[in-house]
Amino acid sequence: MKSLRHVFSAASVLALASLIPAHAQGVVKIGEINSYKAQPAFLEPYKKGMDLAVDEINAKGGVNGKKVELITRDDNGSPGDTVRMAEELVSREKVDMLAGAFLSNTGLALADFAKQKKFFYLAGEPLTDKMTWQGGNHYTFRLRPGTYMQAAMLVPEAAKLKKKRWAIVYPNYEYGQSATAAFKQLLKAAQPDVEFVAEQATPLGKVDAGSVAQALADAKPDAIFNVLFGADLTKFVREGNTRGLFKDRTVVSVLTGEPEYLDPLKDEAPDGWIVTGYPWYSIKTPEHAAFEKAYQAKFKDYPRLGSVVGYSMIMSAAAGIAKAGSTDADKLVAAFKGLQVDSPFGKITYRAEDHQSTMGAFVGKTKNEGGKGVMVDYVYLDGADARFQPSAADVKKSRAPD
Repeated sequence: MKSLRHVFSAASVLALASLIPAHAQGVVKIGEINSYKAQPAFLEPYKKGMDLAVDEINAKGGVNGKKVELITRDDNGSPGDTVRMAEELVSREKVDMLAGAFLSNTGLALADFAKQKKFFYLAGEPLTDKMTWQGGNHYTFRLRPGTYMQAAMLVPEAAKLKKKRWAIVYPNYEYGQSATAAFKQLLKAAQPDVEFVAEQATPLGKVDAGSVAQALADAKPDAIFNVLFGADLTKFVREGNTRGLFKDRTVVSVLTGEPEYLDPLKDEAPDGWIVTGYPWYSIKTPEHAAFEKAYQAKFKDYPRLGSVVGYSMIMSAAAGIAKAGSTDADKLVAAFKGLQVDSPFGKITYRAEDHQSTMGAFVGKTKNEGGKGVMVDYVYLDGADARFQPSAADVKKSRAPD
């Protein structure tokens, strides 16, 4: 009987423990939502970056004495599914904050959910300017430089070309539209005589690359601004190469220098495109070297930009929770305003006026080196530089007050 009582007692303790809220058990839950099946090239390394950050945080005792637990959901690239996943994570899983999103439309759905529910959301990747400026809200912060910032980093190089006739190709959803609008606005300001002679807006993931390349060639532009990425980019480059679209034409291209998108091009990688990207193989800073070494040791693979984003997002979440001393949404908002975080690209700060981090981007040129695309002649442009962010006054005009 004594043995049975001990068994019953142990079972009772386990049952009671399962009913204790996560907070009482010393766990901080981060609910992360993303388009894992739809965008695996970026999001598989991104997930690894998050896992590395969680391991490092928990190995040091967690945050405020609590272990970090990451709970992920797939949104199928659908804003509707995104909101359903957010509801589940908040109501059923009792997460302490929301994070993630890759596509700008799903990110905006999460931002609106955060606003309506007064729940903290840290966006890692969605690039539309509506995340932090037009449409930005009290409960949403963003890590990566948005479309305006990346365009502002590329436009000085584009203006140096002194090309008058430009054609543009972009995926026809929020990110592509936002990037195109920013590039046109900034290039026109830098070079008033510029003309935009053709635009091709393609369905995301369904580009008819042959007809798009031909339409651009028919417009006889002097230069091209490309916003396509992923499989759409691969198809566009292949068709453009076949039709001679890029011969004697400069291409300025957002994201193309990221290994997620440059590596799959292999021997079709273009020469001389001006791009934003991530030349992980030749960054020599101590911060990046430590990150690369830890990532390679854990995954036996090289990092992609997604790896940096996932890692830095979770490190930002932990730093914000530590500073707030709480997971209360309004305390997190207060803590994130001016929050400084160490990242593989150096120290970044979340700006109080618009909740945008100062993470920068590498700008350089593509080179086909031995049948593989790499970035050369690159520089790291710090997102804290006033040239790449709208002024506080402009932010105030475009964003509702917190």
